[in-house]
Amino acid sequence: MIFEGVNNITNKDAFVELIQVYIRLVETMAERNKLVIPASQPMSDSVIEELMSMGVISEAVEVTLLKKVIKTNYQKFIDAVCFYLNNKSIYGNLLDKLNNERRKELQSKERHNKKPVFADFFAGAGGLSCGFTQAGFKVCFANDFEDVCVRTYRYNHPELPANKVVQDDIRKIVDNIESYVDEPVDVVVGGPPCQGFSSANQQRIIDDPRNELYKYYVKAVSKILPKFVVMENVKGMLKVADQVVEDYGNIQEERNGRIYSYTVSYRLLNSVDFSVAQSRERLIYIAIRNDVAEEKQITPEDIFNEIEQANARKPRYLLRDALAAIKPLDAPRVKNTNEIDSETTGKKIDVNFYKGDENEYLKLINGGRLIPLVYNHKARYVNDINYDIYRLLNQGDDASDSKIADIMPYKHRLYCFKDKYYKLIADRPSRTITAHLRMDCHSHIHPFQIRAITPREAARCQSFPDDYLFLGAYLKTYMEIGNAVPVLMAKGIASTIKKYV
Repeated sequence: MIFEGVNNITNKDAFVELIQVYIRLVETMAERNKLVIPASQPMSDSVIEELMSMGVISEAVEVTLLKKVIKTNYQKFIDAVCFYLNNKSIYGNLLDKLNNERRKELQSKERHNKKPVFADFFAGAGGLSCGFTQAGFKVCFANDFEDVCVRTYRYNHPELPANKVVQDDIRKIVDNIESYVDEPVDVVVGGPPCQGFSSANQQRIIDDPRNELYKYYVKAVSKILPKFVVMENVKGMLKVADQVVEDYGNIQEERNGRIYSYTVSYRLLNSVDFSVAQSRERLIYIAIRNDVAEEKQITPEDIFNEIEQANARKPRYLLRDALAAIKPLDAPRVKNTNEIDSETTGKKIDVNFYKGDENEYLKLINGGRLIPLVYNHKARYVNDINYDIYRLLNQGDDASDSKIADIMPYKHRLYCFKDKYYKLIADRPSRTITAHLRMDCHSHIHPFQIRAITPREAARCQSFPDDYLFLGAYLKTYMEIGNAVPVLMAKGIASTIKKYV
C-alpha cells in the first residue's frame, strides 16, 4: 500500500505529501492540456469509490476525518479526484502509483512472472533497484534506515508491496530474514556504509565498529545464499578490499547436505563508462556461489571482463547532454523559499515543455519514452555573495580563482576549501554527484545559468529517468540522489549477470 488509511496514519506528513503529489499531478496534466479544474466540486459516490480504491479511506464515514487531516488541501483534493474521474483519458496510468488497488494488480502480475529475483539492502532511493529492474530483474525485498528514502522507493517501485520495503536497522532484519525474504533470491545487491577507513594501524580495518553494518550485509548473504552478490562502495574501501574478499571466502553454509561458499573479486569502475553523464568511481564487488560458478564455468573476473567489454562499445556522454531540454530557472534570492513553487524558480512537479527524447542521452535514461511532466526541477536559494561568485566564475574555475578573491568567504582556508566553489564544465562529464549537495551546492554550479544544479539535473547526471519522483523536503532530495548508484551503471552490471542467472 502506498496509502495508509486516514484512520491508521503513522506518518501524517508523509500522508499529506502524497495527497499534495496527487493534486499536483492532476493540476499539471490539466495545465498541459489547457484545461481548467472546476472548483468546489461536491462529494459523490464515484469520488468515495475512488478514495477507497486509492486506500485513502476504507469507508465513507472517514471523509470527515480526512477533511481534518489534510485541512486546506481537502477541497483541492476532492476537486482533483473529480477532474480525474471525468478526464481519465488524459492521465493514462499516471496516477496508478497513488492507488492501492492498482498497485496490488501490478504486484500480482509481477509475482507470477519468471524474471530473476533480487533483494536490495541499503537501498536508498532505489538507484541499484531501478537499474536491475530495467535489466529485467524483479525485486522481492528492499531495506533502508532513512524514512524519506523508503518513501521515495515505495512510490517509484509500485511492483513491490509496501511491506516488502522495510524501514529498519539491518541488524534487526538479518536475525529474522526469513520473515522478510520468503522466496529464492538470485542476486543480493547493496552498498553498506563503511566509515572506519582512517584506522590504518588496525590489523583488520574492516573490523572497526563503524563498519558493523557491512558485517551484517555479509551475514544476510550467508543466510539468503543468493547465486550472485553485488556490493557497491566508495573508492576508499580499496584499503580493505582484500579483507572483504577474506570475509566472503569464510562463508561456509550447509543446506540439504551441501556446503555453499563464494568466490569474490572487486574492481574500480567509473559510471562514465556505462554511458552515465558523470565521472563517478565506485568499488564494485561481485561474488558467485560455488555451485553456480562450477555449473556455468564462470568467475567474478569473467563477469568484470564482460562488463568492461560491453562498456567499450557504449557511447560516452557529457554534462551538456544531461542539462539539455529542461526549463531554464532563476535562483531564489529570498531565504527559506526553497519549498515554494514558482514559474521562475521551478516546481516540484511541472509541465515538461520538452519531450524527454531530445538527445541520445535523454532517450537512454528515459527508455525512449515521452515524459509529459518533470519532477524536482527547482533552483536553490542563493545569497548575494554566492550569487556574485556564481556569476563571476567561468566553467572550470574554483574557489582559488582571482576573480572572486575579494569576496570569497573562505579565502584564508583555501587549503581545505579549494573545491568549495566550482563551476561545472559543460563539455565534460559532470563531476561526482554527492550527498553533500544537501548542505550546499557551491561545488556544482550550473555552467550557463547563475545558480546551482537542481535536484532533477543532479538526477539526470545519475541517469535516473525524468519521471522518477524524489519525495521529502527539498534539501533531502539532494541527499537521496547523491547517495544513489547511477541507474545505468547498475543496469550494465545487472545485464551481464543476468546471462548466468
